[in-house]
Amino acid sequence: MNPYILATLLFGLGLGTTITFASSHWLLAWMGLEMNTLAIIPLMAQHHHPRAVEATTKYFLTQAAAAATLLFASVTNAWLTGQWEIQQITHPLPSTMITLALALKIGLAPLHAWLPEVLQGLDLTTGLILSTWQKLAPFALILQLQPSNSTLLVILGLSSTLIGGWGGLNQTQLRKILAYSSIAHLGWMILVLQFSPSITLLTLLIYLIMTFSTFLVFKLNKSTNINTLATSWAKAPVLTALAPLILLSLGGLPPLTGFMPKWLILQELTKQGLAPTATLAALSALLSLYFYLRLSYAMTLTISPNNLTGSTPWRLPSTQLTYPLATSTTLAICLLPLTPAISALLTS
Repeated sequence: MNPYILATLLFGLGLGTTITFASSHWLLAWMGLEMNTLAIIPLMAQHHHPRAVEATTKYFLTQAAAAATLLFASVTNAWLTGQWEIQQITHPLPSTMITLALALKIGLAPLHAWLPEVLQGLDLTTGLILSTWQKLAPFALILQLQPSNSTLLVILGLSSTLIGGWGGLNQTQLRKILAYSSIAHLGWMILVLQFSPSITLLTLLIYLIMTFSTFLVFKLNKSTNINTLATSWAKAPVLTALAPLILLSLGGLPPLTGFMPKWLILQELTKQGLAPTATLAALSALLSLYFYLRLSYAMTLTISPNNLTGSTPWRLPSTQLTYPLATSTTLAICLLPLTPAISALLTS
């Protein structure tokens, strides 16, 4: 892609998210979300492959449906209450509609079906943008909205953690596994949103770091399915040793960074008298842990005698920058000891 066009599209992505962050009016927020969608579509379709075009079309249709619902709900709210302010959603009907529209935007279950299909059709770089940056603007709106209807959030959160765990169990494609991982993590964030927005933000930040690191590892190894992971030990032995730690951190295993948000969320849910919800969420984390363990096993404990028929991978020196990977990997593995400091900051 022409670097000027790429720069313009990335600027559009940044500007769309910034407009949504800065807006207090529903029309402006909607405009930011639309700019975001329109800027990523050429990036998704840049490889002229039927799978990429199909993924782009599916993404465009779901995002357009979500944006239309959001606009309709905000107009309904203005009609019922005379208010366009984001903070002033008092009527339950527009509040519920907006929550569902934003859930469709970020791919929360049961409105998640588009996410694995879309992510599977993209290359790893665009997939990384879709899994991280594209979640920020809708999430900022959900945080501002603080929906009055708390049962809806708990249902969305629990169904996302369960479906995110179950969906990834029988997958062999890494991008689909990462899509289900994304659904499960978003479920955890939504569960605790109404009780402690600061913990939700912390969970989002840690999810972004871990996902960034995982995508960069797969990109360096040029891996798109479990079979190609088994040959990665020959290309980058040190990275192959570290990758299972990143994956287990995504699964939330102590003593890794990923354990911190799960621990804080379960603690908060128990404090709020939602012990059954916390138990279900903790059990659903075991489902996710299983498929991260599968990936770790494929990377470190199997040495593939032969790869896929007739496709010996070239071991060329990588052109990828290693500083972002090194930084995000360190953060994804080593942040747990800072938990007391972070929880003190959250409660202050």
